[in-house]
Amino acid sequence: MESYVENPESTPDPAGGTGTHTRPTSRAEGEKLPRSVVAALSIGHGGLSVIVNLLGLMLVFFYLPPADAGLPQLVTDATFLVVINAVMILAAVGRLTDAITDPLIAIFSDKSRHRKGRRIPFMAWGALPAGIAAFAIFMPPVQEVSGWNIVWLLAVQAIMYVALTSYATPAFSLVADLGTTAEERLSLATWTAFVWSIGIVVAATTPFIATLAEGWGFETLQAWQVAVGIVCAIGVVAMYVPVFGIDEPRWSRSEPASVPFRQIVSIIAANPFFRYYVAADFAYFGGLMIIQTGMLFYVTVLLELDEGFAALLTLLLIVVAMLLYPVVMSIAKRRGGKSMVITAFVLTAIDFGLVIMLGRFPIPNVAEAVIVILIFAIAFAVLSVIPQWILTDIAEHSKHKTGTATAASFFAARTFLQKVAQTFGVIIFAMLTTFGRDVGDDLGIRLSGVAGVLLYATAAWLFRGYNESQMRSELNEMTGVTSEPAS
Repeated sequence: MESYVENPESTPDPAGGTGTHTRPTSRAEGEKLPRSVVAALSIGHGGLSVIVNLLGLMLVFFYLPPADAGLPQLVTDATFLVVINAVMILAAVGRLTDAITDPLIAIFSDKSRHRKGRRIPFMAWGALPAGIAAFAIFMPPVQEVSGWNIVWLLAVQAIMYVALTSYATPAFSLVADLGTTAEERLSLATWTAFVWSIGIVVAATTPFIATLAEGWGFETLQAWQVAVGIVCAIGVVAMYVPVFGIDEPRWSRSEPASVPFRQIVSIIAANPFFRYYVAADFAYFGGLMIIQTGMLFYVTVLLELDEGFAALLTLLLIVVAMLLYPVVMSIAKRRGGKSMVITAFVLTAIDFGLVIMLGRFPIPNVAEAVIVILIFAIAFAVLSVIPQWILTDIAEHSKHKTGTATAASFFAARTFLQKVAQTFGVIIFAMLTTFGRDVGDDLGIRLSGVAGVLLYATAAWLFRGYNESQMRSELNEMTGVTSEPAS
């Protein structure tokens, strides 16, 4: 039932009297979520995407560039135990911070009773430090190979991941908190994915902006830093849109969790639907990080095209995916998400198989790149929307079954394992570069395709165990809804 309270900031009586009128302070049963709220949350996700994908696309390329990139090498490429290099170690240590921060932020957010809501205050705190730290990562103290650059990366990464977690876990939890039906959660998942995709495009324009900056008179390294600064600023501004644009107590229908941390962990670990979901999700994000980290290498080393072409390919990917989003939503409403996700995993495994042979097909290199991107766009359109929608339903099912609102904890568990998977992907790619990352010496880059095939084939096989029909049937029964999508 909609609640009304005396608001100290109440507005004048519209009838012209001297009294005041009250406004609703919480969402009424059946009241639709305004488009402005959906738009604000989506833009925030887009800003987060800018920061996350900037790091995924540029970090390895910036610190261990190909020989002809015009950038100085900033950390040693010496290997330990044959294949372990400095970038692998840095990526792993940076992500380890999340082993502590993810569950802590989730629990604090789930239990928060802040007057501005459970999620928005954390997002307000995390946005600016995340952007500043992301920019600082590309500002090494020494402009050549140096141990000080390694120390710098370790310190700044720790700050950045704490700030990113403070924003990301609550931001993803808002999708579940604001969606009252499966259809509404699907709409939120789709629009946040849509703008997340735009964030990828913005991050991918960094090399193009760097080229422009060189034309403005900057040296190559400084040009890349200028480009990173511009992109980070765009990301931070977008991240603050939901902070100022969403009245969380008005539109969120979730209540603070009151159960102990250990019980919340037990609830999540015991959820049979989540176990299959997160196992497949781990393989997916590991492969996705290989794609992101390898994009510039695939373009410049395997296809021998200009690095700026990577931005055009990313733009093509996003445009095609956006055109497919309405189709994805339509199919998901009628058929559910499980079969769509498995199909997308298989398509991506096939695509990675093509990466192994890039530059060796009897067609122009540009055509090879376009074919690979078009195939991946189909999978990306599904995987950027449906898994998040599925997780909001799993969290909703758990809330009704256990009586505990733990959406942030589900998303924290996912983002923690997602970051571990991304670290795994970076480690795999960085490890493989020791077998060759330059034109004519590219075995390591091609082997990343083999790793991708294995990861996505594993993801497809694992997700077969997810019992979507049981989860949806039980959720329908608990909520009294009978018009949910069918498997």
